[in-house]
Amino acid sequence: MGERTATVSRETSETNINLTLNLDGSGDSEILTGIRMFDHLLTQIARHGMFNLSVTATGDDVHHLVEDVAISLGQAINSALGERRGIVRMADATVPMDESLATVAIDLSGRGYAVVELDLLENDMFDFPSDLARHFLESLAIEARMNLHARVLYGENDHHKVEAVFKSLARALDRATRVDERRSDTIPSSKGHIESSF
Repeated sequence: MGERTATVSRETSETNINLTLNLDGSGDSEILTGIRMFDHLLTQIARHGMFNLSVTATGDDVHHLVEDVAISLGQAINSALGERRGIVRMADATVPMDESLATVAIDLSGRGYAVVELDLLENDMFDFPSDLARHFLESLAIEARMNLHARVLYGENDHHKVEAVFKSLARALDRATRVDERRSDTIPSSKGHIESSF
C-alpha cells in the first residue's frame, strides 16, 4: 500500500478551498474557514478519525463555503482511497454527547448516497446555520462515493447533536478506511471492482 493522501484545490467564483488529507495520520489538523463552529466540527473528523487534515477556505457566504469544503473533503477521501483495495469498507459508530446520542453507518461502496435525520431545533450553533450540517453530510457522501446514514437518536441541544454526528462520522470513517490484512490487496466487493473515478 502506498501513501493514502490527497490534496484538493477548488477555486470558483464563490469560494477558494485548499485541502490536504492523510488517511493514515495521527489526528492532527489545521483548519481555517472563518466559521468557528465549522472549524470545530472539521477538527472532530480529524481528531477522532485519526486523519491528518489541513483546510484553508474563504467564500462569499457560509452556505457556499460549507458546501465546497464538503465537496473538496469528499473528493480527497475518494482520491486517497484509490481502488479501495484491502479496506474494511463498511463501518458504523454511535457517540453520545451529554444529552444527545448520534449514530452514523457508512459503506465506501463507490456509490454516493445519504440518508440524514438530525431533528435539529435551530438553537445554539453560533455562526453556523444548523441545517448546513445536513447539507455538508449529503455533499460529502456524493463526492466521497459512499453510502452515509446519519441519525440523531435523541437530544435537545443542536451543538451537541451535530458534534455527536461528526464524531460518529469520524469513528466510522476511521474503521471503514482501515486496511484489513486478511483482505491482502483485494478489492472488498464480490464484483471485484468499486467505482471510484479518482
